[in-house]
Amino acid sequence: MLKIPASPKRRALLLTLALFAALLPPAGLARQAQRPRRVGQPQPAPTPSPDSPQQRQKQAAQQGEEVDEGDVVRIETQLVSVPTVVTDRTGKPVSGLRADNFLVFEDGRPQKIANFATAEAPFEVALLLDTSGSTRAELGLIRRAALAFIEALRPGDRVSILGFNTKREGDTSLATVEVKAPLTDDREELQKAVEAIGASNGTPFYDGLGSVARQVFREQPREELRGRRALVALTDGVDSTSESDFEEARELLKRSGVVAYFVQVNTEDYVEDRLMQDCEDDGALRLSRAQLQRYRRVVAPKAEAADFSNFCQMGPFERMHISRTLYRVAREEMNQLARDSGGKTFAVADLRDARQAFRQVAEEIGTLYSLGYYSTNPARDGAFRAIRVQVRGVAGAQVRAREGYQAPKS
Repeated sequence: MLKIPASPKRRALLLTLALFAALLPPAGLARQAQRPRRVGQPQPAPTPSPDSPQQRQKQAAQQGEEVDEGDVVRIETQLVSVPTVVTDRTGKPVSGLRADNFLVFEDGRPQKIANFATAEAPFEVALLLDTSGSTRAELGLIRRAALAFIEALRPGDRVSILGFNTKREGDTSLATVEVKAPLTDDREELQKAVEAIGASNGTPFYDGLGSVARQVFREQPREELRGRRALVALTDGVDSTSESDFEEARELLKRSGVVAYFVQVNTEDYVEDRLMQDCEDDGALRLSRAQLQRYRRVVAPKAEAADFSNFCQMGPFERMHISRTLYRVAREEMNQLARDSGGKTFAVADLRDARQAFRQVAEEIGTLYSLGYYSTNPARDGAFRAIRVQVRGVAGAQVRAREGYQAPKS
């Protein structure tokens, strides 16, 4: 396009128009200024930026976090699940209760129930079967008892099967934990998994508890399954080969939020008799190095580790004392895990009684309520918080729930 030079008068006019345009407000603001506003109509609040304190506070509130006025400290809260069993004076489970029948207290302070599931809601169960030691000759009884337990659960419940097996690595055999079936409600698949349970030459009990938390329940539960997960273990509880220890397994179970039930088989007399035999006897049992060191830590923590390294060099009375101590510790540990979670231990004299104990566990799982609350205590101090549950509207009701939990720590 051909450009024509502007005259001095034209240039002055263009400069005046440019200055006038620069002094005008933007078009959007001009339209707002021209729009009439009703008397008393509030001014629209400006939209805060995503990084402003107001916006961060709004987002935190939506996510269930505690915030203060200046958003200086942001504390995440977690839902505390409280599985609860309610029975009447005769010990019969009470059904049909609602959320307003329950009162929950943390360290004596009332809490608001934010999540509630009735006894009819589905459950997820990890079934751990100990087939080591004296139980190896009774695999048939164990399998039949496990299948009866699965059949006693409701159609919507899902089950995972775990067992111990012997794995050979070179010239050594190791007792390992195997997940025979992931969580499923396919009864045919579960039956095949139970039939595939084998025997082991050791008891990696603590490792088995860890596998329940790390593998079976590694994913966060769906909303309807909060507080609806359980560990059911058939065992004597005496660990012999685990790489982990009790406190590690306990912490994992507490974090996973499962209710722990133990069908506690009494194998003490059988094992003690085998331990008293000469080490050269094919029928003799030997306490493992891991068991001897566990005994040392419990009974004689200041003793030299070398003094508890060779079972066959120990006298018969020392062997007996170690065995009895380990069984006592095992019973205490299973009772502790049950109290932590609101579960229960069922002691049986032998495996013939396991079927009845399994039936009792299935009945209790089918009548368990799940309560959940967000703690009013925002401190992230790692302290133990005691939980107490009360039921109103049911005369003489007995309540069993988890005793408490460990608060998160910053």
